Amino acid sequence: MTKNRTHDTSGPPSMTSSANPDLSFTAFHRMNRPSYVRFAETYLHHRQDAEEAIDSTFEHLLRTWDQVLLSENPAAYAWTIMRNKVIDHVRARTRRPPLIDEAAFDTVALRDAIDPMGQITESLALFRALRQLTDRQQDVMVMTYLQGMKAPEAADVLGMSSATVRSTVRHSLRRLREILGPDRTMEGQR
Repeated sequence: MTKNRTHDTSGPPSMTSSANPDLSFTAFHRMNRPSYVRFAETYLHHRQDAEEAIDSTFEHLLRTWDQVLLSENPAAYAWTIMRNKVIDHVRARTRRPPLIDEAAFDTVALRDAIDPMGQITESLALFRALRQLTDRQQDVMVMTYLQGMKAPEAADVLGMSSATVRSTVRHSLRRLREILGPDRTMEGQR
């Protein structure tokens, strides 16, 4: 296939070949695909791998869309499926665990650092500490700090309230302070 789908938001192949996809699915796909791809890139580190994982996610969601809509929280249900697909892609490519240390080398802090070697050391420690958070805490911290989303935007994508996102950030920062010490958290950094 020679078509580059980097900016294609029309849908995964099965959706575009379907005669009449559900309009709610089409809207959900268009609203969430960009955020899902950015999230997947954090774990997979390659745009093409991220897009494959997300296309697989949306193909699965399309097949089970009625079940998704019947769930108590469709956005959270879809997020869980997407997260599991991304982790499966990480494992299938025999990569190291999610949020691996290489991510520490692609940060705004490192690009702006006066002392790059010191910043690498801090970034590595931070990413190792992030791996000690719960899945929900990791997701919220990736969306709010690494992707730069505001709480309401992250809440929409994750299928939770803005208050839950803010609370999760507070608990995550508290946990990171316990792991790293009070002077080495993400507080105040975006």
